[in-house]
Amino acid sequence: MSAHLHDNAAWSRATPTISVLIPFLRDDPQALLRQLDSEAAALSGAVELILLDDGTGDANLTARLQATLDALALPIRLITLTANEGRARGRNRLTTAARGEAYLFLDSDMRPDTAAFLQNWLRLVTGNAPAVAFGGFSLQQAPTDARFAVHRALSGASECLPASERALTPEKYVYTSNLLVRGDAFDPGFSGWGWEDVEWAMRVSRRFPVVHIDNPATHMGLDTVEDLARKFDQGAGNFARVVALHPAIVQTYPSYKAARALKRLPGLPLARRLMKQAALTTVLPVKARAFALRLYRAAVYADAV
Repeated sequence: MSAHLHDNAAWSRATPTISVLIPFLRDDPQALLRQLDSEAAALSGAVELILLDDGTGDANLTARLQATLDALALPIRLITLTANEGRARGRNRLTTAARGEAYLFLDSDMRPDTAAFLQNWLRLVTGNAPAVAFGGFSLQQAPTDARFAVHRALSGASECLPASERALTPEKYVYTSNLLVRGDAFDPGFSGWGWEDVEWAMRVSRRFPVVHIDNPATHMGLDTVEDLARKFDQGAGNFARVVALHPAIVQTYPSYKAARALKRLPGLPLARRLMKQAALTTVLPVKARAFALRLYRAAVYADAV
């Protein structure tokens, strides 16, 4: 597949310790780049950014990005693909281009919550060199539109947790963004869609400890209930795969226990539709809609257990 490389002036003279890997498709990552670049003076070339445009096909966006990269102080490479090759292959392409000893995966719609975000990661790598570390998510900068209220409620209860709580089940709270992986611990089979990131963490946790720290970033791309339900539907097969591969671990998860309980429910297909409809009903309180959507997810997973 044809790929075009564009490096800024700082790229060639940098000797990075961390490579920040940022894939994107039809997004404009300039706001994230400028925020990260505010730390450049404190990093002295120890952190590089590598962006992958996975086939957006927008010449104007490419030109704007190249101009922005040329004006920034961090060492940055932009890889522009002529056609989409998918998240897993794109991630592996990014690691091939990386020169650092550790990879920090960061989605283009993330926003670090502190002004020392990269500096915190650099201190961890130079001081402890963990094989895998997750910095955490927050809702600090996330949109507050009413259409995203249910997703905010779900994320606040299940994803945006402090490191002390995530560390109790470290492999469960590993996501594909704000995730640091040491180069020699990276598995190119890591695909990271709907439970596959957790399955990868389960495998890696048998070889290396999974470290959790409080260095969060906000995921700006919240979803509507319709989009979340569709993702739950798509993730059912991956959940079944995780159950088959790691039954002893997964059976301790509340999502598994709820799915097992719902599996015995008479008329489950009808109940599943009612749960989804309740989650979509905007006159209900947000907490009730979020609870209905959690039940819907468990009901979808019931087919896998």
